[in-house]
Amino acid sequence: MRPNYNRIYQDLLQKQHPEKLECPKIREQLGRLDSTEEILKLNEKLFKQCKETSKNNQQLKTYDKKTMMKLLSYQKKHDLSTSFMSKKYNISRTTFSKWKKLLEEELQSYS
Repeated sequence: MRPNYNRIYQDLLQKQHPEKLECPKIREQLGRLDSTEEILKLNEKLFKQCKETSKNNQQLKTYDKKTMMKLLSYQKKHDLSTSFMSKKYNISRTTFSKWKKLLEEELQSYS
């Protein structure tokens, strides 16, 4: 079962940063938290992080199937290398390769 990220972020913002809930863009993003990509974007927008924290968090990130398929489809559509994608999205080449093997059949029908 997936956590209710909308509720988690609303509670967090009400307690720590109620002024941010006034922003229409943030409220709009709260309503669209249906993929890991959207959650990461909102988190980045709300909480600016130093490089060290960002590096530690990168190692702990997990991606849902929807986000993986979106990234792999984008790579295939634009004929981009795994090295380019790994640099652009700060995800290891090994991880991209594992995703390709894991989702190879679905990727062909996804496009």
